[in-house]
Amino acid sequence: MSITSRTARSVRILGVASASAALALGVAGTAFACNISEFSADAKCDGEKGVISVTDKDPSGTPATVTVYLGDKVIGTQDVVGSREGVTVDFSEDWAPNATYRVHVKAGNQVDKDISPDVTTPGKACKAEPSPTPTPPASETPTPSEPAATPTPSASEPEDSATPTPSASESTPGVPADSVPTPAGGTSNLAETGASSNTGVIAGIAAALVAVGGGAVFFGMRRRGTSNKS
Repeated sequence: MSITSRTARSVRILGVASASAALALGVAGTAFACNISEFSADAKCDGEKGVISVTDKDPSGTPATVTVYLGDKVIGTQDVVGSREGVTVDFSEDWAPNATYRVHVKAGNQVDKDISPDVTTPGKACKAEPSPTPTPPASETPTPSEPAATPTPSASEPEDSATPTPSASESTPGVPADSVPTPAGGTSNLAETGASSNTGVIAGIAAALVAVGGGAVFFGMRRRGTSNKS
C-alpha cells in the first residue's frame, strides 16, 4: 500500500470521528438548552397570604427573568437561575378566588414566551372572611318600670304624723247639729226643723223655765193641801 493511500485512509477515519463528535455535541447541546416547558407556575397560600409560585427546572442553569401579570397590570418581576432539581420564586399577591394570572419567561435568546396554561387561583381565598355578628332583634314587649318606693318616715317624725287625724265631725258620732257648718250664702235648711245656731241656749232656758214652773206647781199644791187640813 502506498503512502498516499495510507494518508487518505487516515484522513477519512479522522473525518468520520470528527463528524460523530460534532453530532454528539450537537445532540447534547440541544438536550441542555433552556426551554419554556421547564417552567411551571401555581397559585397557593403561605399561611393567610396569597403567593404566585414559579419553578425553573432548567438543567443548563440559563439565567431567566420571570414577570407575573394580572390582565395588563404587572404584579412583579424576579430573576431566577434554574437547576435540574428546580428553583422556585414566589410573588406575594393577595389574589382573589378564580382569578387568572399570566406568567412570562425571558431566558437570553432561547426563551421569550408565556407559561402555558395561565395560572387560575383556587375558589377559596387564603384569608377567611369574618362572619358578621348577628344583631339581636329589638324587644317588642316594654319593660315594666319599677314601682315607686314608699317613703319611710324619718326617726324625728312620729309614725302617727303619716296618717291624717279625722276631724271631730268625721270621727265622733252624735255631734250636735250646730257644729255642722252652714252652707254658703247664709241660707240654712235647719229652719224647717227648728234647729239653729242658738238651739242649745234656747233649750237651756226652756228647761230652766220648766223646772221653775214645776216647782211653783208643786209648792202651790202642797200649800193647798195644808189649807184643806186646817
